Amino acid sequence: MAKVPSAVVAASGLVGGYGVARWTRQRPLGGIVLAVAGVAAARQWRQQAGGVAAGALSAAYVAAFAGSHPLAKKVGAWPAVFGVAGAVGLASWAVADRRG
Repeated sequence: MAKVPSAVVAASGLVGGYGVARWTRQRPLGGIVLAVAGVAAARQWRQQAGGVAAGALSAAYVAAFAGSHPLAKKVGAWPAVFGVAGAVGLASWAVADRRG
């Protein structure tokens, strides 16, 4: 089975978490998607780039989630989510995925 790059896992967690929360109107379900993807990405980051990088990328993932809320007030919800997901995906690729 082919391994999904951590950049895709992380970006999908942010987009998927928001999508699930919005379409089901159950924010906790979106939070579960966000958390599961975040844990999966963090495990890959640790394996690929080490603990320090995994900690930094995990912090970026949480900051992206938190930062998407005020950003959404300025640019709209979906553009904010896609923007932060792209930023986290790019950081993940640069730090962890391009090495492997």
